[in-house]
Amino acid sequence: MHRTAARRPFARRRLLGAGAAAAVGTLAPAARAAAAPASWPTRLPLPDGFRPEGIAIGPGPWAWLGSRAGSALYRAHLPTGRGSLLPTGMDGPSLGLKTDRHGRAFVAGAFARDLRVVDTRDGRLLARYPVGGPGTLVNDVVLTPGAAWFTDSTRPYVYGLPLGPRGELPPARDVVALRLTGEWQEAPDGGFTSNGVSVTPDGRALLVVNVFQDGGGLLRVDPRTGDARRVDLGGVRLPDGDGALLTGRTLYVVQQVQNAVDVFHLDAAGLRGVRVARITDPRFRVPTTAAAYGDRLYLPNSRFTEEPPPREYDVVAVRRVR
Repeated sequence: MHRTAARRPFARRRLLGAGAAAAVGTLAPAARAAAAPASWPTRLPLPDGFRPEGIAIGPGPWAWLGSRAGSALYRAHLPTGRGSLLPTGMDGPSLGLKTDRHGRAFVAGAFARDLRVVDTRDGRLLARYPVGGPGTLVNDVVLTPGAAWFTDSTRPYVYGLPLGPRGELPPARDVVALRLTGEWQEAPDGGFTSNGVSVTPDGRALLVVNVFQDGGGLLRVDPRTGDARRVDLGGVRLPDGDGALLTGRTLYVVQQVQNAVDVFHLDAAGLRGVRVARITDPRFRVPTTAAAYGDRLYLPNSRFTEEPPPREYDVVAVRRVR
C-alpha cells in the first residue's frame, strides 16, 4: 500500500503546486486552438474491435484513444481522420488517458491496478505504478501542472502522481493514495462509484463524478485532505456521468447511455454549477469521454450496451457550447 499524502510532505507540496494555475494550464491548448476548418472530418473511424474509452487531444491536432479491448493506444490525425495503432506491450485495457507537452500519455490501467506513463512516439512504457487493492478499477485521469490524478471506481480513493518542476516522474514511493472523506458516499460491496475527474476553475481542488451518490452527482475534493463536498448543480443528476472536461468555467459531463453531454457553468471554487445546455447528436452511441480542440468536442462511441460487441467503432465531433 502507498502512504497517504499526510506522510509525504514533498509529494504534498508538488500536488498543491498545481494551485490556481491547474485549470488554465491543463486546458490552455484547447482554449487557444483556432476553430477547426469545416473540411476536417466530423467522424473518425477506429480499428475494428477497438472498443474505445478515453480520449485526449494534443499537442497539436492529434487525438489519442484508450481501449477496453487491450492496452494499445490509437493515434488519430484530426485534419484527415487517418490514424494508426500504438502497441504498448502492457496487459489489460487502457481506459482514461491524458497527454502532455513532453510526449507522454498518462493512462488509467483498469483492473491491472496501475497508473501508466507511455511514450506517445513509440509506445514505450516509461513508468508503471501499482496502486489500490483487490477489486481496484483505475478508471480516469486529469493532468495539472503539478500532478496527475486518477480515480478508482470501486474504492474510495484517488491516486496522485506528483510531477517535478519540469514534469519529472516520481519514484513509486511518492505516489499518493488519498482516501475520500467528508460528504463522499461509496456504493456498498465494492460497487461502481467514481468515474470522470477534472479540476475546479480556480485549480485548487478536484471534481469527481460519483454515479452512486444522490442518484448521481459531482463532488469537490480537497487534494490535501481528501475532504469531499457536494457540488450544487441545481438538482441535475448524473446517474450515467462518465468523462468530465473543464474549459475555463465550463464543465462538460458525458452522460453515456443517455447519449448526451450536460454543460454546466461553474463558480470559481467549483461548489455551484448551472446547467446551460445539453448536447445531443443522432450519431452518439454511448459516448464515454470528451476532449476539446478549437470549437469542437470529440467523443468516442463505446457502444458497450450492444451484445454481442460490435466490430465498428468511431469518434464523432460536435460543436462546443461555451
